[in-house]
Amino acid sequence: MNVHLTRTRALLTGAALLLAAAAPTAHATLAEADSSVPERGAPYVETQLFFGTERPGGGPAVTDRQFMAFVDKEVTPGFPEGLTVQSGRGQWRDVSGRIEAERSYELILLYPVRQAAASDRRIEEIRRAYEKTFGQESVGRVDARARADF
Repeated sequence: MNVHLTRTRALLTGAALLLAAAAPTAHATLAEADSSVPERGAPYVETQLFFGTERPGGGPAVTDRQFMAFVDKEVTPGFPEGLTVQSGRGQWRDVSGRIEAERSYELILLYPVRQAAASDRRIEEIRRAYEKTFGQESVGRVDARARADF
């Protein structure tokens, strides 16, 4: 059994050394590929917000009209440069552990990196307002760096 354990450790060590030796080459290849692509646009942040429509406790779902009125009142004033709303279907596990499948909306915001701090405050206000207005447990948020050109 010790021979088998020693052989396994030797194989794992050898595999790790091969991976470690190949990593700089793979990284250099990826870096070279990236440098050939011209950068376009200015540095931006892309924020995606995910809004569920089912209400806890079985109340009526948020309608299209209600959601767009929310966007007009709570989102557009802080992001008048533009936004995108997409309808979808989503699911998530609620606080009770149940998987909830529901109609949903994805709101996409793009804003310059230099406006990130102010935009972050406005986005958090939007999330809190939706949760309060429609009795939601949460509004999902994803942020990513992007380059944008309009």
